[in-house]
Amino acid sequence: MSNHDDEDPWLAPDKLYHFLFCLLLTLFFSKLASVSRHPFLRRHSLRVGSIISLSAGAAKEAADQFGLFLSAGASARDAFADLLGVLVAALSLSACRGVELVGWVGFLCKEMDCLGAEKARE
Repeated sequence: MSNHDDEDPWLAPDKLYHFLFCLLLTLFFSKLASVSRHPFLRRHSLRVGSIISLSAGAAKEAADQFGLFLSAGASARDAFADLLGVLVAALSLSACRGVELVGWVGFLCKEMDCLGAEKARE
């Protein structure tokens, strides 16, 4: 893997492509798994999306190393951009699910309070 600053700068458009590709793949496959008819896939949709995205990124780096694409070979910085894209997607999805959970917990708390208020009136 090449890590020379001249050949593989951190702030290259290629890194942005790797980041966005893995971010979008994670979001897409996580959503796809979350609407699956299989409960296992729904329960682990974030993991499924992340694994598929990281696998695609690793496959691209392997293809670069074997010369299947016009590139200087596999790059640790490209792999880091892939990982960063997956992490940002995972954190975003987790945060969104956390908001839903808070809303659901808030709804339950309101329902429980209503029941307590009804019992107090009796």
